[in-house]
Amino acid sequence: MPDSLDRTKKAVKRSRDSWFGKMARLFDRTRVEDEVWDELEELLIAADVGVATTQKLIEKVKQRVRTEKLSDGVQVRAVLKDEMVNLLKVDGGAVSISKSVSTQIILVVGVNGSGKTTSIAKLAHSLKSEGGKVILAAADTFRAAAIDQLKRWGERVGVEVVAHQPGGDPGAVVYDALQAAQNRQAQVVIIDTAGRLHTKFNLMEELKKIKRVAGKYDMPQEVLLVIDATTGQNGLAQARHFTEAAGVSGIFLAKLDGTAKGGIVLAICDELKIPITYIGTGEQLDDIAPFDANTFVEAIFS
Repeated sequence: MPDSLDRTKKAVKRSRDSWFGKMARLFDRTRVEDEVWDELEELLIAADVGVATTQKLIEKVKQRVRTEKLSDGVQVRAVLKDEMVNLLKVDGGAVSISKSVSTQIILVVGVNGSGKTTSIAKLAHSLKSEGGKVILAAADTFRAAAIDQLKRWGERVGVEVVAHQPGGDPGAVVYDALQAAQNRQAQVVIIDTAGRLHTKFNLMEELKKIKRVAGKYDMPQEVLLVIDATTGQNGLAQARHFTEAAGVSGIFLAKLDGTAKGGIVLAICDELKIPITYIGTGEQLDDIAPFDANTFVEAIFS
């Protein structure tokens, strides 16, 4: 199996071949002149890093260049990479199978089309391969297709799916799934929720209700927001709304391999202070990697 760096390199190939490749080449020159900073700013914004994060990053690099009296391009590029890593380091991390914890709850939220169900399947596959017993809860009861899709993925991965009829109470599905987890001594319950648009207030209230049901159990709870990396800055707006409704604790950045604008990773970590815990690196079940700041920066510059 390829390691995390190989998977991450695969995911960011389009970003590396475009904006970040140009960025790396900026510093091939012996001396860094003033116009380099303008070019760097243009490239970062084009890569979807966002204006505020771009300005913050460049100022930090410039400050270190002045303080450390650097002028050589190779040295300045190393400082840029270092400051990118610092921006990306937010407390939190990937879920792992714990022998000391009986059951962990992962509530997965995100808009329709973000790759949420596929990301759930990848996560279930990854945790099962660690030796954990995983149960999926089909709490997106608004769409019959969502229940069917989760069931199909459950069969492929080889994990149990707890589901009710379409139109049923999502809270009841969660209750049954958590009861099943206790009875079967499962390590992880992954709850799929409706792909609610963040403007639909009643659906956000439904999400809060699901959280309350899960909160009645003495189990650690993560809220994982799936964002489609190809939506760029729109993903930031989604994340803000979901965080208000559900207290997002981590982000699964899906379809990172489908965009040349991987800079959104920096914007998410800097502006939202929410850790990216996983990235989608392709279309297969194995195409998932725990997010690591050093690995990501190494991959986009290599």
